[in-house]
Amino acid sequence: MKIVFCAPHKDFQPWLDDIVANIPAAEVWSWSPPDEAQALRSDEPQADYALVWAPPTEFFSAQKNLKAVFTIGAGVDRLMKLPNPDGVPIVRLNDAGMAVQMAEYVCHALIRHTREFAAYEAQARHAEWTVRAPIDRAAWPVGVMGLGSIGARVAQAVAAFDYPTFGWSRTAKSLPGISTFAGTENLEKFLQSVRVLVCVLPLTHDTENILNFVTLSRLKPPGYLINVARGAHLVEADLLALIKTGAMSGAALDVFQTEPLPPDHPFWHHPEIRITPHSSAITLRKESVMQIAAKIYDLEQGRNIEGVVNQQVGY
Repeated sequence: MKIVFCAPHKDFQPWLDDIVANIPAAEVWSWSPPDEAQALRSDEPQADYALVWAPPTEFFSAQKNLKAVFTIGAGVDRLMKLPNPDGVPIVRLNDAGMAVQMAEYVCHALIRHTREFAAYEAQARHAEWTVRAPIDRAAWPVGVMGLGSIGARVAQAVAAFDYPTFGWSRTAKSLPGISTFAGTENLEKFLQSVRVLVCVLPLTHDTENILNFVTLSRLKPPGYLINVARGAHLVEADLLALIKTGAMSGAALDVFQTEPLPPDHPFWHHPEIRITPHSSAITLRKESVMQIAAKIYDLEQGRNIEGVVNQQVGY
């Protein structure tokens, strides 16, 4: 069995070591674009399976015998933009330790905002001892957009703190303790039900720029946004405009249209916007490789696996 790893700017050796530890008989290597001299060769090794993150365009044209491609991150939107003329199956991770990280991040951002911890921090800087009024959780309904394995974990974590919790997804989902909505026809009703909006959606043609002036204006005022999905979901200028009018009270953002976020971006110095560097859920290498190895073994035995991307839908 031959397995190729392609993830520019990542240290590939630990990944190769873990692949061999889980599939001892595998021949593994890290792929990089050939230089001009190598490009004239026709004997490039061909893999059966690939583990990738943000591979260059020429990767698929160079690897012609792939049975499946496994992404080592939470999303597959970058892969959807690459040519895949043979329709090679693309397989996403099923959580692999990322869901709990997302749930931690969202709950931290939510509680910090609703419990006014920023105000306590400001008081502490001035040695001011003042207790703020307790919150009414009924006044802070939370809506989670995207109810896959990660979004469902996020919604359930929020509900565990007794915030009224709502969920929205493309197709109907049922989660205990969560009021769910499905389809574009129910999006407005969902938005009008919540004050804090959490985006955990996959990025597709239909969800790009879904967090815009119109949708964010539907939230119970003043709304608050937590985006841990993709920067392309948010129209950044619309968020700034809504904060300026008071319709939105702020946001906690982990992802951005341009990453790294440019030094002159207005988000950096906005007092109501909290920024983290795309770190809400970091891929856990060992857990991810173990899951991928198990799926490769299943494929080799002719068994069906979870996580195969519907390339027409985009996730």
